[in-house]
Amino acid sequence: MQQEEQENLKTTETLYRCPKCQDREFIINGNSARPCECQELRRYERILEASGISQAFKQKTFKNFSADNKSNEIKIAKQTAMEYVMGFEEISKQVSNSIAFLGQVGSGKTHLSIAIANNLMKKLVPVLYMPYRDVITHLKQCITDEVNYQREIAKYKTASVLMVDDLYKGRISASDTNIMFEIINYRYLKGLPVVISSELNTDKILDIDEGIGSRIIQMCKGRLIELQGANLNHRLTS
Repeated sequence: MQQEEQENLKTTETLYRCPKCQDREFIINGNSARPCECQELRRYERILEASGISQAFKQKTFKNFSADNKSNEIKIAKQTAMEYVMGFEEISKQVSNSIAFLGQVGSGKTHLSIAIANNLMKKLVPVLYMPYRDVITHLKQCITDEVNYQREIAKYKTASVLMVDDLYKGRISASDTNIMFEIINYRYLKGLPVVISSELNTDKILDIDEGIGSRIIQMCKGRLIELQGANLNHRLTS
């Protein structure tokens, strides 16, 4: 009997991505239903699919990020990213629960960030992708409608894990920093992790806004990786 139950459980796990709710996104109990923990993850997956980058996103893995024959900096960056995923359950409870890849263009910062996101989502940890320039532009367009603005920015403030890609890319205005302060400060106070990639180093991030920069540094303490040198640009050396 016990063997039969185990076989049935294995069959259920094979049929459904989430055996708890059988992919309904709600757990049914008699005449009542409650949201399943996978619901937020599915919502983020739909956002990714709607953005048109879903397939490109899924193709970025640790396995296809090659650190062979590359600098020690790149190897350390990959190892730190992998350790972050492996230890995320405990790391997420800490004050410094975030990770950032800063510096050299073409060094694989976005690839490693996305690989982290993909691996966390496989563990049913929801990650919301925030392409910095596109989202900031969208939020600034919403800013005259307070209700709409608060609804849109809330997605990035409250996401379980937020991945900010290309932080401070392009020309930076006061509106840009005000929006980012609102997002980062909320997440800092609530202990919500961020995964950040940026072409800027810590000094430049602090120069733009010390309040934002100092919070990011504290949130990413021990996992703030700066990559420097044109020799790390795989687009020029591959």
